[in-house]
Amino acid sequence: MKIILFGARQFASLAWYCVAHDSSDDVVGFTVDREYLVEHELQGLPVVAFEEIEARYAPDQHAMLFPLGPHGENRLKRDRFLSAKERGYSIATYISSRAVVWPDLDIGEAAIVFEHAVIQPFVKVGVNTIVRSSVQLSHHVEIGDHCFVAPSACVGGGTVIGERCTIGLNATVREGLRVAPGCVIAAGAVLTGDTDPNGLYAGVPARRVKTLGEGRSSLSR
Repeated sequence: MKIILFGARQFASLAWYCVAHDSSDDVVGFTVDREYLVEHELQGLPVVAFEEIEARYAPDQHAMLFPLGPHGENRLKRDRFLSAKERGYSIATYISSRAVVWPDLDIGEAAIVFEHAVIQPFVKVGVNTIVRSSVQLSHHVEIGDHCFVAPSACVGGGTVIGERCTIGLNATVREGLRVAPGCVIAAGAVLTGDTDPNGLYAGVPARRVKTLGEGRSSLSR
């Protein structure tokens, strides 16, 4: 499969390396929003404006993947994913061969799972969700669409995480909780109770410290 990666910064380079060295797919280029198109080459491959991508990469011959950080409560990742589908692109998925997963893993299209992530049985990973290195997802966890789970985060069994959530570096979410859509659990936080939507939760134990706004969805990293 020929793949285009959305993004042209370090995280896109990381995804390129992993896909190139750990899958049978072939990354052929990168894309970003036109206003953020600064360099026209990354890792020896072209970087093209997303608005003009069909002229270079035909939708019926290429797939897309979205290695993006959680900008604007993951709205950028969601919006570009939906736009790519509307424009006829198929959607790739990448699971590292070094991740610990089980045959019954329920994983959505455009999901990315990095090395040493441990995903136990009965876990559901949503569409366009990124699970970074050394994450621990315990049994019966449900991760919603367009989420970002940062390295070394730990999510206890039976937890349900809503769409567009971010679980920060080394954060812990206790078992059986409900994390509402659009929430950010800050790096190092320990979440011990359910959340309300669109909140930043930080500390040990974690408390809501900020209500999150719409954010910009045009940053292309």
